[in-house]
Amino acid sequence: MAFIMEQVTDTYNAASLSVLKGLEPVRVHPGMYTDTRNPNHIAQEAIDNSVDEALAGHATHIKVTLLEDGGLCVEDDGRGMPIDVHPEQGISGVELIMTQLHAGGKFSDKNYTYSGGLHGVGISVVNALSNQMIVEVKRQGVHCRMCFESGRKITDLLTLGQIPKKQSGTFIQFHPDQQFFDTVDFDIPKLMATLKAKAVLCPGLTLELYQPLTDSVTSWFYPSGILTYFEAQLSEEVILPEPAWTGADEAETCAVQWAVAWHFEGNPVLAESYVNLVPTEQGGTHVNGLKAGLCEAIRQFCETHDLLPRGLKLKPEDVWSKVNYILSTKVLKPQFLGQTKERLMSKNMTQYVSRVVEDAFSLWLNQNMQAAEALTEYLIDIAQQRLKQAKKIVRKKVGSGPALPGKLTDCTHCYDQDSELFLVEGDSAGGSARQARDRDIQAVMPLRGKILNTWEVASEEVLASQTVHDIAVAIGVDPGSTDLSRCRYGKVCILADADSDGLHISTLLCALFLKHFKPLVKDGRVFVAMPPLYRIDVGQKVYYALDDVEKDRILVGLSESDQNRASVQRFKGLGEMNPSQLRETTMAVDTRKLVQLKIDETDTDDQMLDLLLAKKRSEDRRTWLEEKGDLAQSA
Repeated sequence: MAFIMEQVTDTYNAASLSVLKGLEPVRVHPGMYTDTRNPNHIAQEAIDNSVDEALAGHATHIKVTLLEDGGLCVEDDGRGMPIDVHPEQGISGVELIMTQLHAGGKFSDKNYTYSGGLHGVGISVVNALSNQMIVEVKRQGVHCRMCFESGRKITDLLTLGQIPKKQSGTFIQFHPDQQFFDTVDFDIPKLMATLKAKAVLCPGLTLELYQPLTDSVTSWFYPSGILTYFEAQLSEEVILPEPAWTGADEAETCAVQWAVAWHFEGNPVLAESYVNLVPTEQGGTHVNGLKAGLCEAIRQFCETHDLLPRGLKLKPEDVWSKVNYILSTKVLKPQFLGQTKERLMSKNMTQYVSRVVEDAFSLWLNQNMQAAEALTEYLIDIAQQRLKQAKKIVRKKVGSGPALPGKLTDCTHCYDQDSELFLVEGDSAGGSARQARDRDIQAVMPLRGKILNTWEVASEEVLASQTVHDIAVAIGVDPGSTDLSRCRYGKVCILADADSDGLHISTLLCALFLKHFKPLVKDGRVFVAMPPLYRIDVGQKVYYALDDVEKDRILVGLSESDQNRASVQRFKGLGEMNPSQLRETTMAVDTRKLVQLKIDETDTDDQMLDLLLAKKRSEDRRTWLEEKGDLAQSA
């Protein structure tokens, strides 16, 4: 969490404001739109447009060419970009797509059911960050061309000639601009891996890479898709089941396909996930759903057949640690974390994938008893090894000084770096949190009322507050101390209501840690939990929203009939949630959202918190609120 305070001077007025137009924002801040280490991501943006045509059933072949002068060409046999004039903008579809951010055909379900490019910025970003770009379109019986330099049009859309009406497609050639990238050399192995993966995930699509320097052509075509690729990757490994377990499902607004196998020797060698054929290297909600579905199916199978030794509980890491998987999902309107789309954030995908995988895997386990028993025996052995290792490590106790606070419900046994302390607002929420927690690794300590504003209190005096004293004893670190050797938890999580009072309490606790426990913050151990403010019920489906903006987005994304029967509940506080809801939304590792408290490298955090919390700054605070108050966003 970083706080930044702007310096206001007499010369700061409306004339000082800059308005960036067209593609200027991309060239000014390229890192907000792409990975600037090398141009692979902008190549992927161009390739994804062609792949989206294949997903929509309009393309069967994509050719990528690495030019000798450092450029790259992408050519497909899809429908071709629109070449007619846009009725409102007064320019051709090609020019609109290439020169305007947030302009494209993927905002409407009529053009693409599923697509990887959703923001309407991908190919225009490629144009903005390229010295030269040439676009050729074959469509409606004509062959057209348009040229650009540094994002600006240098020729109109010119007709090169007539062609048979059956011919169609788009050709893109671009040269990355050196000033925006650490290197303009493409990472060829990674590019080849991307093309191969898209061929795997889109059966029937041929992708081809031509390298003139070596006069070599590599092509990928997988008529049977995932299973062939998955088994080829693990052909020399000992896996269970053999062959790998595969499955698929398709719903109204999403679809999923997977292949899974457990590794018996060494670590897993394959863990890949995709959304609309876009690789999600950081996983996301779809991977969380796969993990939850596999774990629940195996737990139920073990319980039904009484396979678990007395006192043993299978944990998610027991099931997941040796899994090789490839997961491909298609989502109508996916929400990604950032423009590079490395992590899926669509919350409904966790529930959907989890339910589908759990049902399918439960059926497979009961239909393949011999393989299922061999697998569960292996996973039980992993769990027993974990318990043996845990018994060797005694949980840190307070060797001297005051005893642990009475309201602290501690976790049992685990590695310290895996344990978590939840500082929960109120006794009611504390009771729910105790029932919702994972007893092995999660401790809960409820806090009554608003904590003291400790910003102007010296560290040697702050322990006069009983609440601060209890927090310090529970954590095992004294205020102002730099010694973390006795710290008892890997994470300290602030869990307060999602309303304005809860945000105030979170701010006061953040100030406490930044002022008196700064080494904990620098070590990355302090987090703020993000509980939902709303619950939305639509028949059997349940959605959670962090705030009004997310609530409105969920409602808009529903069909008209679902909107009419949607029931919206606003939580007055964490105490209104039952333990299962609190576990799913806020405490379970697979489904929760934590925001890490960080210190800004420019040291503006202390300045901003001093302005917000110091009593001596009341007049400065009043002036700041008068000048900046209209910029505040409602909670």
